[in-house]
Amino acid sequence: MTITNAAPARPTPTVKGVPIFGSALEMGKDPCAFLVKAYREHGPVFRMKLLGRTYTVLAGAAAADFMNSREGRECLRSKEFWQGMVDEYGATRTITGEDGESHKELRELMRRGYSRDAIKGRVPELLEITDRVLERDWKPGSAVPVVQGMQYLVTEQLGELLTGSAPREYVPDIRLLTLYVLNVLVTKQRPRILLRNPKYQKAKARVFELGDKMAADLKARHGQTPEAERNLVEDLIDAHLNRPGVVPAEDLVMTLTGPYVAGLDTVANTTAAFVYAVLKHPEVLARIRAEADALFDGGGPVTEDDVRKLPATRYALMETMRLYPVAVTLIRTATRDFEFAGHAIKEGEMVYIGTTVPHFMEEYFAEPAKFDITRFEKPRAEHLQPGAYSPYGRGPHTCLGKSFADVQMALAMARLFHRLDLELESPDYTLVTKTAPTPGPAMSFKVRVKGLRK
Repeated sequence: MTITNAAPARPTPTVKGVPIFGSALEMGKDPCAFLVKAYREHGPVFRMKLLGRTYTVLAGAAAADFMNSREGRECLRSKEFWQGMVDEYGATRTITGEDGESHKELRELMRRGYSRDAIKGRVPELLEITDRVLERDWKPGSAVPVVQGMQYLVTEQLGELLTGSAPREYVPDIRLLTLYVLNVLVTKQRPRILLRNPKYQKAKARVFELGDKMAADLKARHGQTPEAERNLVEDLIDAHLNRPGVVPAEDLVMTLTGPYVAGLDTVANTTAAFVYAVLKHPEVLARIRAEADALFDGGGPVTEDDVRKLPATRYALMETMRLYPVAVTLIRTATRDFEFAGHAIKEGEMVYIGTTVPHFMEEYFAEPAKFDITRFEKPRAEHLQPGAYSPYGRGPHTCLGKSFADVQMALAMARLFHRLDLELESPDYTLVTKTAPTPGPAMSFKVRVKGLRK
């Protein structure tokens, strides 16, 4: 890929759409299928129209690799995509919307709090939280709405492990705020007038209330925790108090409640899809139960390193993230004129990068529509092909918490299938999905708790 001001080698095609909507209906129904089809028809660069606006799309393995390159870092930025959310919070910046040195500063500040080290030595606590939530919300004989159930589980896990508290009573407010902000201000799929909705205004006030409470509590006990033992929000409040300008007062609410917003849709959607996929494939369920039983019935303490004893669970999660990605595209703004695959991209263009397009291509994954956890085993290791697999995004904004999430999800899901005997509402049930604000199972997806296994 070269940066150039020269004319493009060939014109960039535009995907045919319907009047007014363009390709919005297809994108709204199944963005993965739409992008793969457009890639097959038009190649790695094309344009699409969404509700009267035209966007450039870079797609495929080369586009994914481009995000990791120096040229990708220099030619694309994320600020504009997230600016509406920053403004709604009355903040100055967010880690997702910053680039360059500002992004590096925030990323370094949060690195430890989101890392695998944040869960080191705390697996018994993670399992205790998981058991407590399962006993409370997943009772034998009940039909559990899976996405909602996972949202409460994730919020309590992230709350206690990353922030020291689990604001269960705020989950509906965080969920509603996230839904509106992403739909209206980030992806712009809904009109701004929706922000006047009293339900949204109440949810926003509640989340700000939560953020203010967290800030007051953290300031009151600042300095009581040794630096090496501080959690994510303790690191953030320390920076606020001791490094002027890094985390200003107006950024505190968004920054301190960020872990809940980040995990509520992403981890909850992934684990909900995982439950469906595992129950749909009895041979995978048998493997996951066997390795979970061996781990948890062993008698000894379970640590973060024991994730390696759960290969089927890990591979099933990886396959879930391949087939049901929560970040189908990355959306950036061109910082300068540049050329990609012979096509000219102009400064200021909003660019969609279809990093997950290879997830659904047989050139990279044999029988891509099939749920097959063995594709990650050696010697196949299909996901290791350059540009083929992008579950956590690409480039400098690759998910900071991916190492933490890998451990969190694997151990929690192993515990779920160790403790509970679950079944789909009907054996022939096919997962219904939604795309807004992020792709994932529909809120209507339920499973039955047949009984307790352990």
